[in-house]
Amino acid sequence: MTAERRRHILFQLLQASRPVSWVNTAFPFAAAYFLTTREIDLALIVGAIFFLVPYNLALYGINDVFDYESDLANPRKGGLEGALLSRSTHRVTIISAVAVCLPFVIVLLVLGNPLSWSVLGISLFAVAAYSVPGLRFKEVPFLDSITSSTHFVSPAVYGLALAGAPVTPGLLLLLAGFLLWGIASHAFGAVQDVLPDRAAGIHSIATALGAKWAVRFAVVVWVAAGSLVLWAGWPGLLATPLVLGYVAVALPYVSLSDEASERANRGWKQFLWINYVVGFLITMLLIFYVS
Repeated sequence: MTAERRRHILFQLLQASRPVSWVNTAFPFAAAYFLTTREIDLALIVGAIFFLVPYNLALYGINDVFDYESDLANPRKGGLEGALLSRSTHRVTIISAVAVCLPFVIVLLVLGNPLSWSVLGISLFAVAAYSVPGLRFKEVPFLDSITSSTHFVSPAVYGLALAGAPVTPGLLLLLAGFLLWGIASHAFGAVQDVLPDRAAGIHSIATALGAKWAVRFAVVVWVAAGSLVLWAGWPGLLATPLVLGYVAVALPYVSLSDEASERANRGWKQFLWINYVVGFLITMLLIFYVS
């Protein structure tokens, strides 16, 4: 293999892992684990690195391989919002995703307990089930949003299970709110792809509901998420107003026609930036909580 070929493959793998989204999975794990143990130990370091890069390579790389044909017709693909992997790198992408994840999974299994093993198994199953032929949860309306949300909630649940966190009503409300946030986010993100998904014969929550009703569904579920967190007690309730930013982004599209659904891409790009702002504010909230 030439040096140029290696550089091409490495660049494609990096692009497939969606660096812009790394923090979305690593932070929930690290925050959940550290707030439970108040320690920086081997499990925290290994888990944070795993959910930062290998997990995302598996999550998005597998998706990019099995969605290749439909992605060719999607103008969003090939940049920040999704890689368009060359056919020649499909096999190496799958192999690399498994090979990079495996050592981390083995160490986490050794460091873990039966509950954490179960959560990690569910998390990895959701990664594969979303995209691989024979399962393709991404093509089952509503199950697609639930599975996508699991991709981001399960690292937090895994961190709690690995750390042995006590299960309380407030914690369950926070996790339920997080799950609803993820469901709403996926539904809103699917709106911009209504036309290319229908053209490719791909079913999703947005193709099933239509653009405007998918947006309205997202708004309602975001509000429900904020309402659940409100009842989670101090200091979790302080996160409730953060959902208003997502609702504000979605509101201009509540009457969006299917024919104009690609306009929702502008809202989706705003959503990505809001995630960073919300993540910063939640970090400040967690620092306040720990101190």
